Amino acid sequence: MPRPILPSSMVWLVVLASLVLSIPPAQARTLSARIARVTTAVATLEDVRVELDWPASAPRGELRMRAARVDADGLGYRFRSVAWRCPLERDGPDRWRCDGEVRAAGGAPLRLAIDLASGSTDASLSRGSSRVALQRSAATPDLTTLDLTRVPLLWTQALASRAWADGRLQAGTLDGALRVHTPKDGPLRVHGTLRLDGGALETPDARIAAQGLGGRFDIDYRRQGATTLVAVDATLEDGDLLYGNTYVGLPATPVALAISAVSEDGAGWDVPRFSWIDGRVLTATGSAGFTPAGDLQYAEVDLHSDDMQPLGERYLSGWLGLAGLTGLEMRGAFDARLRVAEAGLQAFDARVRGVDLRAADNRFRFDGLDGDVRYSADAPVDSRLRWRSGALGDVAFGPGVLPLRSGDGALTLVGDASIPLLKGALSIHGLEIRPPAGGKALELRGGLALDGLELGALAKALGGPEFGGTLSGRIPSARYVDNRLVFDGGLTMQVFDGTVHVSALEMERPFGVAPTLSANLDLDGLDLLLLTEVFDFGSITGRLHGRIHDLRLVDWTATAFDAELHTEPRKGVRQRISQRAVQNISSVGDASFVSSLQGRLIGLFDDFGYRRIGISCQLVNEVCLMGGLASAGNAFTIVEGSGIPRLTVVGYNRLVDWPTLVERVAAVGKGDVKPVFD
Repeated sequence: MPRPILPSSMVWLVVLASLVLSIPPAQARTLSARIARVTTAVATLEDVRVELDWPASAPRGELRMRAARVDADGLGYRFRSVAWRCPLERDGPDRWRCDGEVRAAGGAPLRLAIDLASGSTDASLSRGSSRVALQRSAATPDLTTLDLTRVPLLWTQALASRAWADGRLQAGTLDGALRVHTPKDGPLRVHGTLRLDGGALETPDARIAAQGLGGRFDIDYRRQGATTLVAVDATLEDGDLLYGNTYVGLPATPVALAISAVSEDGAGWDVPRFSWIDGRVLTATGSAGFTPAGDLQYAEVDLHSDDMQPLGERYLSGWLGLAGLTGLEMRGAFDARLRVAEAGLQAFDARVRGVDLRAADNRFRFDGLDGDVRYSADAPVDSRLRWRSGALGDVAFGPGVLPLRSGDGALTLVGDASIPLLKGALSIHGLEIRPPAGGKALELRGGLALDGLELGALAKALGGPEFGGTLSGRIPSARYVDNRLVFDGGLTMQVFDGTVHVSALEMERPFGVAPTLSANLDLDGLDLLLLTEVFDFGSITGRLHGRIHDLRLVDWTATAFDAELHTEPRKGVRQRISQRAVQNISSVGDASFVSSLQGRLIGLFDDFGYRRIGISCQLVNEVCLMGGLASAGNAFTIVEGSGIPRLTVVGYNRLVDWPTLVERVAAVGKGDVKPVFD
């Protein structure tokens, strides 16, 4: 992008003008000069050439100036092949004016106007509605005043690069005034107040960016030798900011920002003081250090909020998105202090007061969080966190207390924590949390025990039919790493007078969008009468065994499994299937599952004896590969009859569309599908 000529170049043009404008034009028609080097407090010019043409007795002449190099190192500007051409006029005995176009190699032309008097110099550099005006007085030779009107932020790129080498200014305009001090034995100083509108910037890797930034900035920039000091007091009014994973959407109400920073030899920045004040929502104060590339080296920050509700959308959306918690609602207040080093989080001390958390889509909630959480990477510290109630989806749980201890980079649970759940209890033991550090992601480990959870209450909470049974089991160890939750051990459910054992249980994005669950289920001796009565399918008596392995649920919808279910005779247990159950099996199959009796004959009997029932389904890509007790070609037996009348149910379509099958099972449960027979 072409670089515009900035106020530093105006200074050297004024100096050059001083060399020639003092020569009375009547003494010569043509004047030319070549100067090897001109040094000012702001800039150094090399290979300077000046030409003045002024016809005798003419009211004006033409001034032409060229410089091979212009370097204003203190402000960061360097130009090549700079040329200015203007009509020169004399206004009174000691006043001159010249207004014309100035160009530099690689830059678009601007207009430079100079008004030179014996005791002062006024100049302006403009393009369209953008204008920089300069004033200097002989009484204060070390001071230059600049007035900015709708100046593009891009014009300050070189000066900004002195403070931040990787910062790339992109858009925005500046209005205001700056005072430039260039004392011979003191530091270069630029200070004043600027108004920014529509500011935009980013780094080459896009880790740091701003868009639509607006506000008022009081700036004090000083540079002497290798030392640079910057102080900024600002009122931000609009815009969006990005730093790594932290995204900030500035509110409509003003946010106060204050920063003091120092840099030595360009080796990054030390920020001994900063503050960020966003009303009751967030106050942050502290100190920090950054590398030349803008990476955080250390930070000590105090945080306070009396109103957490806007925090998620305003400050935490980037981090919540990574955790799959976009849209998390927060209410309450907190205070926190944290210390960060290059190795990661070193210490964290937070106190929450009456905090409520609610995830989007009601995935989970905590009510009345209170207490403190303290983390230490070295010396041990203790804390305690409690809550009044909560829920996972529609499954509510009771109050809980987590006594915590931290040291050596881990946050651990002291003892066990028992939480009332579904008229039973959920116990947590061995909990250990390790925050991200040394390039490693968040790690969480612990064990779970479930004791006497009522499955009927669970089914009711999930909107299903109520049925008896309990859920008990122990997971010796669970690990959460890289948004993946892996359970060691298994769970055993006592349900329908039988047992369901769950193993190889894993979850991806457990709290995020489209959570994925995988598991193996093994069924042993479930009472089919209790099962079919609960789901109003028609009655079947007997005992059900089988497996559902390689089960995969995405957003709680089955996408893959390998299932096989069958009955096994048990002494004293009758094996009967009702007319309605046969009709519903046929209805689900939509003529793919058929019985060996005509519909009019089935209507003569209430139930039938059977020898065996067996069915299998291997789900891949929304298609179920069906099987049964025995196969002959494309046919497979589902129900093998026994006694008189003898009934057999056979399937004739081994490839079944899974969404259609699920839809028909749901319709049968509602009584919306009539049986079909062949």
